[in-house]
Amino acid sequence: MVTEVNIENKKEQKRKRIIESAAKLFSQKSYHEVMMEDVAKLSSIAKGTVYNYFESKEELYFSIMKQRMEKLTVSLKEKIKDESSSIESLHSFIIHLYMFMMKYQSFFLMYQKESLKAEHELCSELVGLEKVLKNILSGIIRSGKSEGLFRNIEEGFAVDLILGSIYGAVQRGIEKEFHEELMIAEREKIFDFVLHGLFSAYEENKMFPLSGKTIVITRTVEQSRESSEVFRQLGANVIIFPTLDIVSPDSWNEFDSVIKNGSTINFLIFTSGHAVKMFTQRCSELGINFNFNQTKVVAVGNKTASVCEKLKIPVHIIPRKFSGIGVVEELSNYDLKKKLIFIPRSAIGREELPDGLEALGAKIKTAPVYNVSLPSDEKVKSNLEILKQSKPDIFIFTSPSTFENYLQILRIVNPVKYFENYKVAAIGPTTKTAIENKHVHVDIMPEEYTIDGLAKAIIEFYK
Repeated sequence: MVTEVNIENKKEQKRKRIIESAAKLFSQKSYHEVMMEDVAKLSSIAKGTVYNYFESKEELYFSIMKQRMEKLTVSLKEKIKDESSSIESLHSFIIHLYMFMMKYQSFFLMYQKESLKAEHELCSELVGLEKVLKNILSGIIRSGKSEGLFRNIEEGFAVDLILGSIYGAVQRGIEKEFHEELMIAEREKIFDFVLHGLFSAYEENKMFPLSGKTIVITRTVEQSRESSEVFRQLGANVIIFPTLDIVSPDSWNEFDSVIKNGSTINFLIFTSGHAVKMFTQRCSELGINFNFNQTKVVAVGNKTASVCEKLKIPVHIIPRKFSGIGVVEELSNYDLKKKLIFIPRSAIGREELPDGLEALGAKIKTAPVYNVSLPSDEKVKSNLEILKQSKPDIFIFTSPSTFENYLQILRIVNPVKYFENYKVAAIGPTTKTAIENKHVHVDIMPEEYTIDGLAKAIIEFYK
């Protein structure tokens, strides 16, 4: 059995060598100039052996094309299947297609020369795969139009122009021999170029109030991607720089004791989407189907409420002010004496919320359901390269941790000096205080402590 496996592995390795060698030759010469002898020589495999794998040059040629096209379409579908909006799907499509073509440059050069008109069975399969590629992009554009994000543009026209832009950028990258850092910067430029051409605001003659501004967002990767959409729709160039990584708490003991206790929880307060997700995950691990019929759920912020909705958790209260003080003010309208309030939260959660509710007579239970740590060097490597090659206008910090971690990741010893030529935005007073404690001036803070509120404040600032 082992011998058979080894033989198959060797055969597969030979096949790969033949394909890679042939792809290189086909990309450099015209189809008619490449001979099977050339392929055999470059791959260091006997000509007769090459024919054992491929009966003809034509079959070899189209096999290369088909293999790469199949890999491309499958990976594109995989990349965009979990995206939350058409803008994020478009971002993933452009980034992946560009990087795929830059990785397989020989295939790209072959693909650019191919007219796909040959009378060959494999050629008809390629035509079908090319249609799949275009249909993926067409579907993204269609969704964007239905969401009101993209203008009412003819899909076929848009698809051809977008693909043309990406392929033109790939050609440019090959000619200029871009290294990985330049590719990373280039792919974001392509996305912004395409996105601004699709925006519905263009058709409605609306201005992009943040056009020309480069904004650095410092959150978790997931949060930053959600936030970046808000600013991209306003015309900004967004640099995502993750400063937080969400991990499980050191111990679930506190959480488990509350959930397994059996006491009725009168109010359940979620202060973030992360808390909702980790609460649900742990309940599932414990095999507990939490009964929300006797519990009023408080979601701090519309985004948190949205996560609750996705996870089928009923939300009864959304405070008008998205802060600990806002929750206390909202719940002061209820009789909280001897009521049990449970707050699953970050391991470094602040005490103003539980202290404020305790002062109203409530019995408070808190438990860490997630911890916040520094992201690994690998997670920030590409983002760091983009940041180095850019000229930011604004840095956005959404918590004291995002600011402190940013200083630590970039090893900033003198924050005042570092930020003196940039504008700094803080999402709320707690973050603002943490930044100003380092003597860094905060230029922008919204009245509503949300990303949408921050976007409005930044627009007003530049007015």
